[in-house]
This record gives sequence, structure tokens and C-alpha cells, in this order.
Amino acid sequence: MAIEIERKFLVKDTTFLAGRSGRRLAQGYLSDDGTTSVRVRLDGERGTLTVKHGRDSLGRLEFEYAIPADDARRLLAEACKGPLIDKTRFDVIVDGSHWEVDVFHGENDGLVVAEIELPAADAPYARPAWLDSEVTADPRYLNVNLARHPWKRW
Repeated sequence: MAIEIERKFLVKDTTFLAGRSGRRLAQGYLSDDGTTSVRVRLDGERGTLTVKHGRDSLGRLEFEYAIPADDARRLLAEACKGPLIDKTRFDVIVDGSHWEVDVFHGENDGLVVAEIELPAADAPYARPAWLDSEVTADPRYLNVNLARHPWKRW
């Protein structure tokens, strides 16, 4: 059983991304009942199907499975509910801590969020100067909710 423990922050300054290469991700949701979501993602030529379960903003069950990229494309085009999430992801290491920084496009253009996965909720981590406020407990910033209620419409 996999538990995802992550903290999520807004990013106030993106100048640290200059010169870095990111990768474009498209993702959509096949199902979401408020407790369990089923997501399909296309990351280049890598497709994944992910099931997340739980309401705890700091830790949820997460199961991820590889699927063919063509299957992911078809699901994104035909089966996902709401607008797709379109973002560029940057992997950034700060003092040994791995951050995923997502720069959103489309309906969420202008939103930049950084996430760090931790082995425990109280695990220490390096806090870069470019972080702004923590939004871990704010469900609006979950990607599943950004697909249904895009940031530009708040």
C-alpha cells in the first residue's frame, strides 16, 4: 500500500526556473467522488493511470500504473471530465530535497505550485526562498479541483 505524503506551496518568484528544462504534462480525471479520484496522465510518451484515495490533505493512498501512451491520449480526449490540466513540471533539488514545480497553462495559466513528497508528515525539508504560502490544506489547489474549478475563474 502506497501512502502519498506531500506538502504544497505557492511559488512567489519563478526566476530560479530560468534556463531549466521542464516537461509538459496533460492530465484529466475519469472519476472523482470527493474521496477517491482516478486520473490519467500523459508525460511525453509515458502514460499512467493513478488512483488516489483519502481526504487527509497531508497523506492519501496512491496507486499508479503505467499504460500505453496511445491509451492515455484516447482517455484524455474522450473520457475525462472537465477541462484537462496542462502544466510544465520542473524537478528542482534544493539542499537534497526534491521539489516538483508545476507551471500551469490554459485555464490555470499564471498558477505556479511547488510540491515536496515526504516520508512522514513531520519530516524536515529545505524551504527555498522562492516559496510563498503553504496551500496543502486548501482543497482548491488539488489538481482534481483545478480541473473542475480552474484558478482563472476564482
